[in-house]
Amino acid sequence: MIRSMNKRDDIPPDYREVKRHGVFPDVAHDEAARFNFLANLNRHIAGVLGPGNALAWEHRVKPAFEARHGRGPKDRFEIRHAMNRDPYHRFWSALRRNSMEMRQQAGRAMVLRQLDALTARAEALNAGCDTLELHPEVEVPPYQAAVDIHCMPGSYHGEAVPGDVLAGANYDSGIFATTGGALGGLSDGGGQALVRWARENRPGWKPARILDIGCTIGHNAVPLALGFPEAEVWAIDTAAASLRYGHARARSLGATNIRFVQMNAEDLSRFPDGHFDWVQTTMFLHELSGKALPRIIAEGARVLASGGLMLHLEQPAYTDAMPLFEQFLRDWDAFNNNEPFWSAMHALDIPAIMEAAGLPKSGQFSIRIAAEVDRDIFPAAATGAAEDHGRAAVWDAYGAWKPVASGRLAEAAE
Repeated sequence: MIRSMNKRDDIPPDYREVKRHGVFPDVAHDEAARFNFLANLNRHIAGVLGPGNALAWEHRVKPAFEARHGRGPKDRFEIRHAMNRDPYHRFWSALRRNSMEMRQQAGRAMVLRQLDALTARAEALNAGCDTLELHPEVEVPPYQAAVDIHCMPGSYHGEAVPGDVLAGANYDSGIFATTGGALGGLSDGGGQALVRWARENRPGWKPARILDIGCTIGHNAVPLALGFPEAEVWAIDTAAASLRYGHARARSLGATNIRFVQMNAEDLSRFPDGHFDWVQTTMFLHELSGKALPRIIAEGARVLASGGLMLHLEQPAYTDAMPLFEQFLRDWDAFNNNEPFWSAMHALDIPAIMEAAGLPKSGQFSIRIAAEVDRDIFPAAATGAAEDHGRAAVWDAYGAWKPVASGRLAEAAE
């Protein structure tokens, strides 16, 4: 790995700072240059051009809206319809959409030129392991298959040839450009932050079993496995192409206490009640349909042990405290980045859904978690007007400790 000469907070680090593992694609000079261009373009779109949306709203679009309707906008949708007619916002939005399409094609092209070799490396790492379970009978849910999420061709489950690792390798190699390196060298800053939070808030806690739902390639599950080496970590997803890559990646990083399983979390009947001490998702709820989301939370609560932790990391919810214009900006992905459930999910009352699943509000909490990365190399996520709404490596978390059953209380007293 070639180290950058100097670390700067105003631009992303060099793509060559991304850490390599056993199945990470080999990166040619021009491929690294493309990712560097895209990471800096995304930073420019968010931090330099992004604030122009507020100026367009305040000085052009809002006055015109109020003159036409005799009132201000009543919701984020009215702002979107009005802003979509403004030339500056259209320019900014087109740049942002095209940067995502370019990011996907850059990663896909890099992976395709070495796909056979990458798949062979993954097969070698996965060979003889009973910790990778692929079940062809598990169908990709319609809400996952309906669109190419994040504009990624084939989404998380697509294959160029049967049994390949295209989806996982593309996702892994290109997330740097989308986030400007804010997730760290292994793009696992979210998982690292979870480990840090758990250690700080529950010193000495040793969960025996952890369930990560919607794991894709294990960016967040592997840090849990490494951070809690005595735990048995289950990482589940419906996308076999991502799981193949994720399992091989985990093995190459030394995580041997983690199992990758093809499974739909709407049905966790494989596990008995109270099986896991920690059940979690990270940036997954917004990719679920309105029917699937409460089912998955209910199943997660069922398999959560008495006294166990449920934690869901997401971008901030649209509450009355959030200005409508910020809601509109955060909604961009729902209408322009193939995230069809984003808008509806962020307006849901997740605490109420968790309460209905058996996790009373008295045991719930909300926290803000920022990615844990090497600050000598990787910058902190921008905030304020320069924040890359929807992609910032800072999340709100919906958490709950499941009430301790009466029997467990009696045991503890003894």
